[in-house]
Order: sequence, then structure tokens, then C-alpha cells
Amino acid sequence: MPFTNDTEMSLKATVALVNTASEPDTLTTIADLSAWYAEHQYTGRRDGDAAELEALRALRPVLRELLLAGRDDAAVRVNQLLAEAQALPQLERHDGLDWHIHAVPRDAPLERRVIVEAAMAMVDVIRADELSRLSVCADDGCDGLVLDLSRNRSRRYCSTACANRNAVAAYRARRR
Repeated sequence: MPFTNDTEMSLKATVALVNTASEPDTLTTIADLSAWYAEHQYTGRRDGDAAELEALRALRPVLRELLLAGRDDAAVRVNQLLAEAQALPQLERHDGLDWHIHAVPRDAPLERRVIVEAAMAMVDVIRADELSRLSVCADDGCDGLVLDLSRNRSRRYCSTACANRNAVAAYRARRR
């Protein structure tokens, strides 16, 4: 895999956040936010209030646009996002993790840390020319994003549910 652990973690968290906007919306409560935060092992400041929830919900279309942009457009957008956030990349070691990059202080608002981590991950994706690892779910009724970290680049569905639904439909079509 061409990405470092922190890049993969950021990409997974970003795709998961964007996919919460798919129907049904799965980021509607502070409990939903807490579960997303814990699952993706974010560290640093956490307000855990309605304002933080709404700020992250507002990031979803911005992040979706970034992840699906062409290479040059993504590069321009990454530069804009990093400049707006006044990102200053620094190597850090904490919580049992080896050296990795943070570009905003740990006490920065969660939405600022999320957007900067997504942009920093996209730096690696763009430099490696691996934007083909990000796509829209192949299920006709789904608009979820797919992050394909497989060796053979075979992932087409955003979730097991979408993959199973399509496998069953293909099976039934063959049986007819």
C-alpha cells in the first residue's frame, strides 16, 4: 500500500464522515459524533456539543468535493484548505503512535483538525497519483464514497450492505 498509517487513518475517517450524509443520515446526534470520534481515534480537543456536531455536518460536502476532485483541482483545493486553516505541519509522537504529522494544534476545534488531516492525507494521495483509490459506490441506489486500499484495486462498494445487495441481484439475474 502506498500510504503511511496516518494517511490511511485520515482517509478512512474522512470517507466515513462523508458517508454519514448518505440516506439515512447517520450523524444527527452528539452520540453519533462521539461514536465517529472514538472509532477513528481522534485525539485532542473535543467539545461534544451541538455546535461541533453542526460544524462537522457542514464539512461533509466540502470533503466529498475534495475526495472526488480531479488531481489538479484537488491540489488547488488542498492548498486553499491548508492556507485557510493556517496549517503548519509538525512531526509528533503521542498515545503510543510513532512519528506522524499534525498540522494544527491539538486544542484546535475538531472541524479544523478534520479538514486539515483530510487535506494532508490528500497531499499523499495526489503526490502518489492514487486518486483512483477514491470513487463513488457502484450500487446504483447509493452515493457513498469508496476508499479502495486493496492491493488489486477491486473494491467497488462503500459497504458490505451494498456489496451484498448487488451480489444477490446478480445471482437472481443469473438464475432467471
